[in-house]
Amino acid sequence: MELAHSLLFNEEAYNQLGEFQKAEFIFEWLQFLEKLLPMTSRADIRENQKKLVEQLTSLLNNSPGPPTRRLLAKNLAVLYSTGDTFSVYQTIDKCNELIRSKDDSPSYLPTKLAAVVCLGYLYKKLGRILGNSFTDTVGNVLKAMKNAESQGRYEIMLSLQNILNGLGAAAIPCHRDIYKAARSCLTDRSMAVRCAAAKCLLELQNEALFMWTTDLDSVVTLCFKSFEGSNYDVRLAVSKLLGTILARALTSKQITVSTKHNFRRISLEDAMELLGTGFLRGSSGFLRASGDMLKGTSSVSRDVRVGVTQAYVVFVSTLGAQWLERNFSAFLSHILDLVSQSHPKAVQSPMDAVGCRRCVSFILRATVGGLLGEKAQIAAAKEICQAIWKLKKVVDAAISDGNLETKINTTDLTASQHVLVCALQELGSLIHGLGTTAAPLLQDSSTGVLEAVISVILHPSISVRLTAAWCLRCIAVALPSYVSLLLDRCIERLSALKSCPEAVTGYSFAVAALLGAVKHCPLGIPHGKGKVIMTVAEDLLCSASQSSRISLQRMQAGWLLIGALMTLGPAVVQHHLPRILLLWKCIFPSSPKDLETEKTRGDAFTWQVTLEGRAGALCAIKSFVSHCAGLLTDEVVQRLLPPLPSAVDLLTQLSSIYKSYGNSLKTPSTVYRQKLYELLAVLPPKAYEGDFSAVLKELVTDLTVADSQIDASAFLLPSLCHENDLLLLGPLLQETDHRFIEEQLLLGNSIAGGSLEYDPYSIYEKFAKGDSVPKPLPPALSVISAASRLFGVMFSHITESHRLQVLEQLLNSIKQTKGSRQQIVQLHVVSAFSTSLKHLANCKGSLGSEEVRRSALILVMGALESNNPLLRCAAAECLARLAQVVSDSAFTAGLAQVSFDKLKSARDVVSRTGHSLALGCLYRYLGGISSTQHLNACVGILYTLSQDSTSPDVQAWALHSLSLIVDLAGPLYHVHVEPTLSLVLLLLLSVPPAYAEVHQSLGRCLNTLITTLGPELQGSSTAVSALRTSCLLGCAVMQDNPDCLVQAQAISCLQQLHMFAPRHVNLSNLVSCLCMNLCSSYLLLRRAVVACLRQLVQREAAEVSEYAVALVKESKEDFTSDVNIREIGLEGALLGLLDKELDPRLCQDIKETLTHMLTSMAVEKLSFWLKLCKDVLAASADFNTVASIDTTQEEETAKGDDVSVLTSDSDDRFHPFRNPRWSTRVFAAECVCKIISQCENAGSAHFDITLAQERKQRDSRDDFLVLHLADLVRMAFMAATDHSDQLRLSGLQMLQIIVRKFAAVPEPEFPGHVILEQYQANVGAALRPAFAPETPPDVTAKACQVCSAWIASGVVSDLNDLRRVHQLLVSSLLKVQAGKEAQNEQYNESTSTMEVLAVLKAWAEVYIVAVEKQKNHSDTYKHSLKIVNSSEESYRDVTFSAGGLLDLVQTDLGTLSKLWLAALQDIALLNLPPEYASQLPAEGGTFYTAETIENARPHYYNSWALILYATALWLTSTGFIVVDPDEGVTNLSRPVTPTTMCQDSSTRPLVKSPEDVNTDRFHLILGISVEFLCSPRSDAAMENIIACLHALQALFDVPWPRSKIGGDQELSVELLNVLHRLILTRESPDIQLAALEVVRLILFAAQEHVKEKRRSAEVDDGAAEKETLPEFGEGKDTGGLVPGKSLVFAILELCVCILVRQLPQLNPKLTCSPAVPPEKHLLLSEDGSRLVAAALVILSDVPAICSPEGSVSVLPTILYLIIGVLKETAVKLRDGQLPLTVAASLQALKGLLSSPMARAEKSQNAWTDLLRSALVTVLDCWDQDGLLQELDEISLLTAITVFVMSTSPEVTTVECLQKRCVEKFKTTLDSKDPLVQCKCYQLLHSIFQHPNKTVSYPYIYSLAPSIVGKLQETEKAKPENAAELQVIQEGIKVVTALTAAAEEQHRAHLVACFLPILISFLLDENALVSATISAKNLHEFALQTLMQIGPQYSSVFKKLMASSPTMKARLESAVKGNQESIKVKTTKHAKNPGKSSSIQLKTNFL
Repeated sequence: MELAHSLLFNEEAYNQLGEFQKAEFIFEWLQFLEKLLPMTSRADIRENQKKLVEQLTSLLNNSPGPPTRRLLAKNLAVLYSTGDTFSVYQTIDKCNELIRSKDDSPSYLPTKLAAVVCLGYLYKKLGRILGNSFTDTVGNVLKAMKNAESQGRYEIMLSLQNILNGLGAAAIPCHRDIYKAARSCLTDRSMAVRCAAAKCLLELQNEALFMWTTDLDSVVTLCFKSFEGSNYDVRLAVSKLLGTILARALTSKQITVSTKHNFRRISLEDAMELLGTGFLRGSSGFLRASGDMLKGTSSVSRDVRVGVTQAYVVFVSTLGAQWLERNFSAFLSHILDLVSQSHPKAVQSPMDAVGCRRCVSFILRATVGGLLGEKAQIAAAKEICQAIWKLKKVVDAAISDGNLETKINTTDLTASQHVLVCALQELGSLIHGLGTTAAPLLQDSSTGVLEAVISVILHPSISVRLTAAWCLRCIAVALPSYVSLLLDRCIERLSALKSCPEAVTGYSFAVAALLGAVKHCPLGIPHGKGKVIMTVAEDLLCSASQSSRISLQRMQAGWLLIGALMTLGPAVVQHHLPRILLLWKCIFPSSPKDLETEKTRGDAFTWQVTLEGRAGALCAIKSFVSHCAGLLTDEVVQRLLPPLPSAVDLLTQLSSIYKSYGNSLKTPSTVYRQKLYELLAVLPPKAYEGDFSAVLKELVTDLTVADSQIDASAFLLPSLCHENDLLLLGPLLQETDHRFIEEQLLLGNSIAGGSLEYDPYSIYEKFAKGDSVPKPLPPALSVISAASRLFGVMFSHITESHRLQVLEQLLNSIKQTKGSRQQIVQLHVVSAFSTSLKHLANCKGSLGSEEVRRSALILVMGALESNNPLLRCAAAECLARLAQVVSDSAFTAGLAQVSFDKLKSARDVVSRTGHSLALGCLYRYLGGISSTQHLNACVGILYTLSQDSTSPDVQAWALHSLSLIVDLAGPLYHVHVEPTLSLVLLLLLSVPPAYAEVHQSLGRCLNTLITTLGPELQGSSTAVSALRTSCLLGCAVMQDNPDCLVQAQAISCLQQLHMFAPRHVNLSNLVSCLCMNLCSSYLLLRRAVVACLRQLVQREAAEVSEYAVALVKESKEDFTSDVNIREIGLEGALLGLLDKELDPRLCQDIKETLTHMLTSMAVEKLSFWLKLCKDVLAASADFNTVASIDTTQEEETAKGDDVSVLTSDSDDRFHPFRNPRWSTRVFAAECVCKIISQCENAGSAHFDITLAQERKQRDSRDDFLVLHLADLVRMAFMAATDHSDQLRLSGLQMLQIIVRKFAAVPEPEFPGHVILEQYQANVGAALRPAFAPETPPDVTAKACQVCSAWIASGVVSDLNDLRRVHQLLVSSLLKVQAGKEAQNEQYNESTSTMEVLAVLKAWAEVYIVAVEKQKNHSDTYKHSLKIVNSSEESYRDVTFSAGGLLDLVQTDLGTLSKLWLAALQDIALLNLPPEYASQLPAEGGTFYTAETIENARPHYYNSWALILYATALWLTSTGFIVVDPDEGVTNLSRPVTPTTMCQDSSTRPLVKSPEDVNTDRFHLILGISVEFLCSPRSDAAMENIIACLHALQALFDVPWPRSKIGGDQELSVELLNVLHRLILTRESPDIQLAALEVVRLILFAAQEHVKEKRRSAEVDDGAAEKETLPEFGEGKDTGGLVPGKSLVFAILELCVCILVRQLPQLNPKLTCSPAVPPEKHLLLSEDGSRLVAAALVILSDVPAICSPEGSVSVLPTILYLIIGVLKETAVKLRDGQLPLTVAASLQALKGLLSSPMARAEKSQNAWTDLLRSALVTVLDCWDQDGLLQELDEISLLTAITVFVMSTSPEVTTVECLQKRCVEKFKTTLDSKDPLVQCKCYQLLHSIFQHPNKTVSYPYIYSLAPSIVGKLQETEKAKPENAAELQVIQEGIKVVTALTAAAEEQHRAHLVACFLPILISFLLDENALVSATISAKNLHEFALQTLMQIGPQYSSVFKKLMASSPTMKARLESAVKGNQESIKVKTTKHAKNPGKSSSIQLKTNFL
């Protein structure tokens, strides 16, 4: 194919190809040429033009296929438009000649068609350049049309469309001729020709004024005719034509002179009247109404009505939203008039009425719901309300006339019913869509929405009553705050008007509908409502028999209410269950005898009441089973069963009752059947085993009853067919935007579709989808679907013999019927059997013996050859299920063979389609095809069938089947891929476009082939690249197909290709194709586009976005007007689409696409994204009446910090988003939150204004979030103050995130302030409305979180400013204190739990922060006392804010603490395991009620942790000392409400001692913490775990709780085990550090406990009996530790766990195994180091809680670990710092060595031995080979020094050890590294000063000489730098110390040696000037030391000075020269003594 890529056609290559490949080659070349021509220079084109034209025109004679001829024509047109045009006339003449040719053979047809297409494109591209030649051309083409067949007519119409498009107004001379031709084509028998004619006429009306002036009427009539017998595409095309022409006629102003005389400007009324005639009278014309019409026998065909309905929508959409707003009232009255009584014929039969109502609803939904913004929708709702009021008056008048004893004409009453139904449905849908934004509408008393709806509940027509109830349900779902209010109102009316039949049914419908709405309202209704409704229902049922006039209504109402009550779920129902079961038991006769007596007694009316009542009871119990599955215990099931046999008995008797009492019982008995079947289908089949045979008999009768004339296939079968197979049956079964009205065409003429009045019980069921009204089908149909469902369940549970019997019975009944009836029976039977196979497959049952299989097979095979395509589909699926259930390969092979044989012999379309599909489905549930033989056979047959050009149906079904087989064969199919791909391409290039279904099947084939090839498509071999080219070629052909569904296939094929071989798909072309189709009128195409985009943006979001914008800029022709990509990018276009789109699946995909784009691009295109979100959020700002806000401050900030793109966008001329819906705004708000978190991951500059401004100055393209802070706050404010509650929640969430992320960002212009401080007015204003009394609790709860975040963030330091927000929290706290009495009556009790806990949690957070601030601040206070020069001012500021915040809380702390404790007590109760349920208080806890316990749990789970921490902090702040005087009395259980848990005053101890109260509280906090930490759920938030650990830390921070835990060893060990498990399961360092801190406190508590016991023992026993003192501490006198009981063991275990996890080398098992080489040293992370350090601190304290013997047991372990850490982490760092772990291990070592146990007599010897060994280990570290260069000598020397200084002398004075230690010091002194030397001097300094001479002397003897020697050497080499200088200074200090420590007699010698060295460091005045800084400093230091030493040893000093005059002179000159500076130095010196501490670590070890 690469050879095709040249400018000229490569004829050599072409001639070598096979016949089939030639077509491909031509197409490939033309495709290449199409891309090449626009890019080639004009000169090159002219050079080759002649040759090219020749080649292209020669291809015309080559009989090109449809796609090829289109490309050919496009290329010719482009060639002439870019090159010369002089030869174009020859080409046109040539085409005309080809068209004129007399050759009518089929082989010549493609050439003729190609010529027609060429002409079209040439005129389209060149237009008026072609001068006047067009008249001949058009004439010629029209002449050819007279005897053209349908393909010719199709192409000619499209060509004329192109010619008109190119010529514009120039073509006027031909307009009439074209119009005539198109008219005839518009009613052509080929649907494709009708579509083409509609497109042609649509083009024509642009210039042909007569179409919408003089000929308007005839055009309209013509369109109506065209709708007759049309399909979906025709209706779409013609309705577009009709709607556009009428809109044009209405709006056009240009009236030319020529037409003036007979032009009439039509008014809106006229235009709508024209459409209305089509709707009401169909295509039979205006006045020429036929006789039938007058007689009233013919009704309008549905196709016409549906077509006109779509035309209405096009008409309004073309005129636009603003037009609709202005003319809404006229439009509404016209639309509603369509179903009013002024046109009785339209609604004469119930079926027509339902159909018309549906059409009217669709028009209203599509226009009002689709076009208008929220503001306009509210206005529309008001209009609709006015209409309802008007109709209400009419009804009232009619009824009041009736009181004058005149006979009311019922038609007057029912006159208004259909109008009311439509109006109420639209009102409901409108409000449902508006959500809480509709609040102002309902509050507007002048409109009276609720009054209007409630007033029509009493309408005489049941459908109106039901729709009014449904409308109330919509209002309730949209505005949850109205549910309780409406319920109360309806229940009150129901009780008041109990004797009026309309009121009883109407209000019970309303109550039922409202109850159904509750599950869509997360806030629920008060629990007590259930009780009220139950009482009303019982009352209705009990009083039903009192008055016969109303008994039917009461019966129905009572059961309806009970059924609806069930939807509230188990929590409500369980309280009423016994009463419900009793009613259920009473409604049926208790024995067969009673039933018999019933039969003899009743009359028709009593039977009607009885059947209605029982049907209601069955429905209620079904509702119970489906909504309260949790209550279905065995016991309840047993109580449900007794009435069932009686119910079944009645079922068997129904036919005889029906015979006795005639037709009035027909509907009630059908409904009874249906409800019984539905109930049995949801009950466990075991429950009614005894009734199987009776029920089955009835089912069989119902399924095979011969008198049913209704073809129910369209609603029974689709659910039984596989969704892929339904694609075969055309767009009617697929999802389209018009599904709502198109459905009625699908259902055949006898049913119009469902409607609420067919089954009132559906009013409380779940919405099927979105907000559409439930549409139950008529009982006659519903009973069949219920029967087939139940048959499915029962068939799988009956015995084999019974199955056979049933199947044979079914087969017989099919045989016995004839004609259309036979098909209906067959359909029922197949659907029932298919359902049973599905059940069998699900429960893995088997079908049974050979006979059963045979019968089953006969049944299915019969259906496979049915005339109904749907039934064939269902039968094929049934066959697949049969194969699955039998699962026997021989059986399956047999099935296949049957189909093979049939296909070989059969010639009729029906058999060939059915059996070919059967082959494709057969292996669907058997895990794929595994036999190559079967595969080859299938492929062979299907290849043949798919090329059967005589029947497109056979081709489509065979290709579809082939696609299934490709899918099922998987890798087996590889051998067939190439031939199949060739076949697919061949067909794509040759099948006429009119056969869209064949192209769709081809698309599915291509898709499965691409999937089968999969990643292999990336390969580079020639074979693979040929396959890939073929795939791409196929996609290109499909993309050009006029059918939208084929284009959707093309897009999903390219999507697959892009997934497997992304490099080979041209992304820019794909993206341009996607953008073009983004607003297609086909739902499936839009879905495909968005699904593809979603995949593309996951990999290449930026590229996709750029291509989209580039495409729009390049594209010359106007780009789809709906999408404004030029201004707002693809992202904005998608957001706009999301706002208009109603399909939930598509919306979800758009959201995901946008989210992917946001994650990958938001940071780079920050301004763009924020502007998008802001536009969406701000678009609604004009609609909101938001809380007033301090605007001056807003303006300032806008000027100040925010010089961004966004503030400049003030002009509102161009607003990309007009009135977006609230759901879109919520999504925009969520996007902002995502953008913030993306920026957080992107870098710190986004949250640092100084850095951001710097980087912005460096590169203006950079953009940072912090620069947009003003906009973020503004967006959050707009969202938080909206009318929509969901948006308010999102806005508050955004505000919370902003506060959390930006709280710490400083304001560079005002040091000491933060950037958020300037927005405090906005934050306050955003929060205030959320605390208004009418705000829903979830919004208030969220606002509490924001309040606490704001107060806690510390943004505002001035208390007066904080008070605004603080006041809001205080007001909420008052509400909480008011207790249950003040609860909100609108919502469920659990919502007040949510609100209370949110308030308590918010206060807890503030309190915690206040305490932490104060704590930090007291630390800084101590710190600042050390650092005197800290600025006074800032310090005072800190104290104020920290203390102030605590003061704010302090005032309410008394109340808060009680509330917190009460909440904790609730939590403790709720955490009890289920088996303690009986111990829970009967009326619930403080903040939850017993009934709503389950709903309350999640709220407690969200807030308990912070409340726990706050309570612990409060208790510790009072030190557990303060106990309220009334505390004992309230018994801790109800601090707020005086009632107590469940004790009365007599049984309660009057006062609890403070000790008891404290103990209770201690155990409460400890218990909750341990319970949680034992097994935190895997999703437990980190914050909860950390808060819990902090609470424990706070608890053990004070002595009293420590004494509790210290004294209770079991408790301590338990707690440690819990912490150990937590450390094992949670990796987070924060959690582990917090846990270690708790461990340290537990250890500390144990230490205190042991100390206390020892102290008291000493005091008791006196000093005399010291020896006999009992041992305290673990290990007693044996030293044994018991795991599980021992605290020490538990602590060690936990510390080892931490250490080994951070330093695996410490694990002896690991290090001993030879496989593991000694590792290089690893530097731990900062967190790791902190953990290790914390563990070491704990380890060093362990011996303190042991007895001496115990301490000996644990010492080796502890030493091993401490020295191990030292050894593993002692690595040199660059700056000579010690690593944290080393510092900690040295500190721990020091603590351990100085332990009193080392000197205790019982353990001293053992300790000494162990410590010596430890020292040896440290010394051995040096001697390990190869590790020396890394090890840090300083750390090891320090360790040795610690041993020398901290242990008793006998440990280190052993000669061998001492010698080795001295050796180490010697080596280190000679180190080349000044840092090491310096440290070494410091360590020796401390050793030399050791008070015990046996310790210090050996070191002095060995090391002093070398130190002095080193100093003497320094005379010659002066120090070069600071490090060397420090070494010398340290040396001097050491010698000074030596001098002081020397014995008297040796001291003079030392001084005599020392002074000359010091004096040698002095410089004279001249040298001082030129000396280096180091030398100067040394000079000063030496002088200082001399001044100190001189006076101390004056005699030696004087002697020496006398003996050496040079020294003396040197000293004197230095003293004189430095006199001044010395003064200064000495004063400073007095302040800061020069002796530096021996080891500078974080802590001083020695």
